[in-house]
Amino acid sequence: MIYFLIYLFLEIFVSVELSSAIGPLGTFLEVIGSAVAGLLLLTNFRYTFFENMRAMVEGSMSPETFQNQNLAALIGAILLIVPGFLTDIIGVLLQFGVFTNLLASRLTRKHRQKYDFQSKPFQEEGECDVIDVEIIEHHDDRK
Repeated sequence: MIYFLIYLFLEIFVSVELSSAIGPLGTFLEVIGSAVAGLLLLTNFRYTFFENMRAMVEGSMSPETFQNQNLAALIGAILLIVPGFLTDIIGVLLQFGVFTNLLASRLTRKHRQKYDFQSKPFQEEGECDVIDVEIIEHHDDRK
């Protein structure tokens, strides 16, 4: 809830400042223009998706990067459709791979650090995760 209030405050603050600088006609044109740009990006998303798929198949993109790039492009296009200057700024930034990779690497690094202690809590150095088990079958020949 607190994050939503922070976002709402920032959205109103940025919108008031920018709309007072560019005027009502400029604000109207920006809202319409960003919505059209978002719709175009959304309708052409399949081309971006297949281009990223080709790059992943060729090995120039990891599956994690593929997922992050496509998700960011989709969310960015939707944010461009939603009226508001801050959402437009975030939507445009999400269309660029450099910003997306930076954001994704920071989020996944925090996620890994948070859950890294659970992955191997009692493992000593040099040990592996394989448990060697021998199964002995016992057949009863009495009938």
